[in-house]
Amino acid sequence: MNFKKFTTYLAIVTAVACTACSQSSESIEEEFTTDNMLLKEWSGPYGGLPAFDQMNLDSLKPALTEGMRLNLKEIDKIANNTEPATFENTIVALESAGDELNRVFVYYGIWSSNMSTPEFREIQAEMAPIISEFSSKITQNEKLFQRIKTVYEQTQKEPRSPEEQRLVQLTYEGYAMNGADLDEESKKRYAEINKELSSLYTTFASNVLADEESYETFLNKDQLGGLSESYINSAAKAAADRGKEGMYAVVNTRSSMDPFLTYSTERDLREKVWRNYYSRGDNGGEHDNNQIIADI
Repeated sequence: MNFKKFTTYLAIVTAVACTACSQSSESIEEEFTTDNMLLKEWSGPYGGLPAFDQMNLDSLKPALTEGMRLNLKEIDKIANNTEPATFENTIVALESAGDELNRVFVYYGIWSSNMSTPEFREIQAEMAPIISEFSSKITQNEKLFQRIKTVYEQTQKEPRSPEEQRLVQLTYEGYAMNGADLDEESKKRYAEINKELSSLYTTFASNVLADEESYETFLNKDQLGGLSESYINSAAKAAADRGKEGMYAVVNTRSSMDPFLTYSTERDLREKVWRNYYSRGDNGGEHDNNQIIADI
């Protein structure tokens, strides 16, 4: 898995233990026999498309675990290569690794950003520190980093094409900035901090979403001034879905809030809607984020 993708996943989520091995990619493929659709290669036009219509939340945790296991095997193979480090067998190999996990995180991103539910957030909270440990196993792999560093130093003396040179630089700096060049004690502490932060960030986001789902503003027919017909229809459905037939709901999301703030003639209600949205995670109780912010 390349470093850019790798750090992107940590931001979303934002694992499994692995012992050193030197198995070939063919043996890795032989072990990859899971029927988990989240891991499977995409089919269809444009080089293949994610099977969004087949997403199943029950498959997510097993897919993450298996994807990380497979990726760590690939990383181990690169790190333990007995041949001298080169751009092809180190940097290109890293760019090519992690296909299965890449696919899982596409689905993960959809759940996280567009289809978050309490059930997903429970899995997210459980997996966040595991994914953080997984990331540390890669960024703190001493053999891997030394190979990356060797290629980096080679290209400082004998530059490659601008694109390849930039890739080497980003890879080396990315690992170095994530603790790869620290002493062992500092690496351990750095990994502990990352693990704790991953849980704090996940809890923070879950609290914001919980307040987003818990607050709405209900309107009656006399409070619809300035609103478009399409917005009124969607607000009526939102209220009906919440057991408030005959009323209109401004739910606590940006897509509902923005047009209401833009067009509503009800100043007091605009203020209420604005405060609901911008005080998510700042309302006291079990979903309050103030202490979490301090901890971060």
